[in-house]
Amino acid sequence: MINTLLSGDRPQSRILTAILVLIGLALAFAPFLFPGTKPLDTAARICIFIVLVASYDLLLGYTGIVSFAHTMFFGIGAYGVAIALSALGPGFGAIGIGVAAGTLVSAALALAIGLFSLRVKAIFFAMVTLAVASAFAVLVSQLSGFTGGEDGLTYRIPRELTPAFRLADMRILGVRLDGRLLSYYLVFACALVLFLAMLRIVNSPFGTTLKAVRDNAFRAEAIGYRVIWYRTTATVLSAAMASLAGALLAIWIRYTGPATTLSMEIMIDILLMVVIGGMGTMYGAVIGATLFILAQTYLQNLMGAAERATEALPLVPVLLAPERWLLWLGVLFILSVYFFPDGVVGRLRRRG
Repeated sequence: MINTLLSGDRPQSRILTAILVLIGLALAFAPFLFPGTKPLDTAARICIFIVLVASYDLLLGYTGIVSFAHTMFFGIGAYGVAIALSALGPGFGAIGIGVAAGTLVSAALALAIGLFSLRVKAIFFAMVTLAVASAFAVLVSQLSGFTGGEDGLTYRIPRELTPAFRLADMRILGVRLDGRLLSYYLVFACALVLFLAMLRIVNSPFGTTLKAVRDNAFRAEAIGYRVIWYRTTATVLSAAMASLAGALLAIWIRYTGPATTLSMEIMIDILLMVVIGGMGTMYGAVIGATLFILAQTYLQNLMGAAERATEALPLVPVLLAPERWLLWLGVLFILSVYFFPDGVVGRLRRRG
């Protein structure tokens, strides 16, 4: 049963298996294990970014394509839901229309980019995607009447997904059964289904061919595979999954703007998560997204506690000041690349 669910792609390491099970259980029971708004928001973002990072790894790790337009597809999915809810009102029908529209637009745009650009060398394709993503971000900012411009869009979601909705008057482990809990489990369930779908894709004959194209495109072409078709299909699938991740973010935070979906900072974060977790493995997305978002969310608080604990020491409190958390995040990333050159998953699988 488990082997079928994982499409035959077992972790191949007891330590990795234990870590993945721990993350899975923590996310599945996050509302009950970590009560409070901030932990629940962190868990939901981890679920969303697991899908986003896995979709980018489908492109980079399994196909060998470097793209800087991934946040554009992420933003299209989020704006699709945001615009639909703003125009049609809070309803599940509006969410469905927004998700479908965003996914179709992302797939069509990825198809156009793939057909026109994938015949060029990798660095030129990366530059093309960067130019397209930058132009799209400028377009979103200028169409303020439609997208909200730099301020973005704030909208209402169905009442069943808000804290105002009560599933029952009882509490379980001190947690109120309301719409916010339902909203979290909607995000968790959708993220799990999308992740398992991508795991199935990369372990199918199609995924095996993608790896062959990544390793040696000329040889794959020589034995009869249409390399451009496989690369374009991978680009479209990756864009569609990123768009669905954006839709989940829009539903969860009830706000969509350039800073939350289209910024280059998010693109860099995605690259870091892929490298930390390990390229060419879906499980790397789970590890990378979890470690990075936890560090991004709680490192500043931990440094504040460390600063107070080392007040009596010279120089150390200055280095551990909370405002320097980005410096230490960079140090942690450098150390992770040094000690895990193949990513955490690659290192653990070698040991296994």
